[in-house]
Amino acid sequence: MKNPSELTVAVGDDVAGAVTSALAYRAEDPARAALILGHGAGAGQRSTFMVDFARSLSSRGIDVITFNFLYTEQRRRIPDRSPALEACYRAAIETARAHIESARHFLFIGGKSMGGRIATQVAAADRDLPLAGLVLLGYPLHPPGKPDQLRDRHLPQVQRPMLFVQGRRDAFGTMAELTPILERITPAPTLHMVDGDHSFKLSKKDPAAQAALYADIQQAIAEWIAGVAHA
Repeated sequence: MKNPSELTVAVGDDVAGAVTSALAYRAEDPARAALILGHGAGAGQRSTFMVDFARSLSSRGIDVITFNFLYTEQRRRIPDRSPALEACYRAAIETARAHIESARHFLFIGGKSMGGRIATQVAAADRDLPLAGLVLLGYPLHPPGKPDQLRDRHLPQVQRPMLFVQGRRDAFGTMAELTPILERITPAPTLHMVDGDHSFKLSKKDPAAQAALYADIQQAIAEWIAGVAHA
């Protein structure tokens, strides 16, 4: 498998003209769709989780683009506030559309935990963004132990197809918490529940079973994207 190509993302004047890095994992054959994945709050685009998902999805015919939020690129531990995170994500979208042909045809956005949440906020704030759909890996519906602090108010404004992949033991949002919220959203989102926690880790350490679970999730994402792109 080819190594990803490196891209530079110019975030712009909103954050003092800062730049961050992105990686483009190209599909072997010309891809019809591209997926931007933002990382979670605690690990950047070169984390094992992000690299594994990007490589696996690109092997399934999707061009995948990852990027670092500015605080990660600058080696700061605390995430920036939402406006800065959203500005960085929008810049990643502009970069992907400028450099990846498939991103100009069918562009999906999303990410792991915080990365997915910021993607939904970007989509909800701009109906004119040319987005085919969103892929959300462990959506952080609320902080652990704080189910009253829901992050759902903006979700009905996304108004694009959404795929929620959620672990049954996710402390950030269970199926029982997510289901009634998703039932009020149009178009109806797809909820793909799997064993595991917020990062889809199984309760017992079993490398073969863990790899099989990740492969199942990656295949489900690829099939969902293909279904939306060909609808």
